[in-house]
Amino acid sequence: MKVQLIPIVLLSVALSVTCVNSGKEKGSSIVFQNNEAEKRLEVIMDGKLFTAFCWPDDVYKPILYPVNTSAGTTVTRGFPLNPREGERNDHIHQAGIWLNYGNVNGYDFWGNGHRGVKEPEGGVIKHLRIDKIVGGTGTGSFVSVESWLDPGGKEIVSEETEYHFTAKGSIRIIDRITTLTAGDTAVLFKDTKEGMFGIRVARQLELPSDEGVTLLDAMGNPSAEKDSSNEGVSGDYRSSEGVTGLSVWGTRAKWMDLFGVIGNEKISIVVCDHPLNPGYPTYWHARGYGLFSANPLGWTDFTKGNEVLNFTIPAKKSATFRYRIIISSGVYLTDSEINLYMDNFSKEYK
Repeated sequence: MKVQLIPIVLLSVALSVTCVNSGKEKGSSIVFQNNEAEKRLEVIMDGKLFTAFCWPDDVYKPILYPVNTSAGTTVTRGFPLNPREGERNDHIHQAGIWLNYGNVNGYDFWGNGHRGVKEPEGGVIKHLRIDKIVGGTGTGSFVSVESWLDPGGKEIVSEETEYHFTAKGSIRIIDRITTLTAGDTAVLFKDTKEGMFGIRVARQLELPSDEGVTLLDAMGNPSAEKDSSNEGVSGDYRSSEGVTGLSVWGTRAKWMDLFGVIGNEKISIVVCDHPLNPGYPTYWHARGYGLFSANPLGWTDFTKGNEVLNFTIPAKKSATFRYRIIISSGVYLTDSEINLYMDNFSKEYK
């Protein structure tokens, strides 16, 4: 059952919003701390930061960053917002968790730039407002409104996204329900691998590589020599269809699990598709270097040209994309456990 959304007034100063059940039910408390001045809405679970919804002007899209396990371990890459020693500094546009696409009416919303370096043909997903926030016990949610703008500042698509958060023991869940609406003219999402719902993970959750990798030093600068030791790198993929490792790239699956160890903590990050999504079951733009992305609209690159999908939203019409991320701390999730989360997700959001 969805959380009922109750409108509140947002101020430009830091505040907390919480709703506590009147009964005796016990569970993780979820509180939202909003700071419009810093363009940041923090999601606090049991007094600890789980993630933050951020919309810096020089990132060109809203993101969830950082993302932590129930134990407080950060699973997202720090670069470029907060570079950490020993991580990659490639693909500067990949930070936190996001949803965008590489070719919308000819404009690039995927590789559109970051930290003030704007690509000339890059679009901007401009955050407009947060309409509703509900905190509580075990679950919480908010609604965000965005505008997809071309390089000249004209709106191509309007966006409304529901973010639902669940805390249950060592499990953390994010459900993102995004509705994109075209204006007076149709909007073309031209077939490309550069999309769509992605997360860039910490170095430890990358897949080991035989190639030397340029990593950041203690000062946040690229090291002069490439590292090939794979020290602490432990990630691996497993799909709902039984495909593993680097072979998952370009395959279809209902869900994908990226699992590995940070320190002594076993971690699973699972992304679930939804049966009502366009292109279900999605193709996976999941790379060994830490990009973990579901792309339901980019068929050509994944099938070597055998399948093509140029997805269009007609004028004044909408398309909805529904995704779930499950983050498990301390244990790896089994197929049966993931399938149960997937089934519940499929039934909950229509």
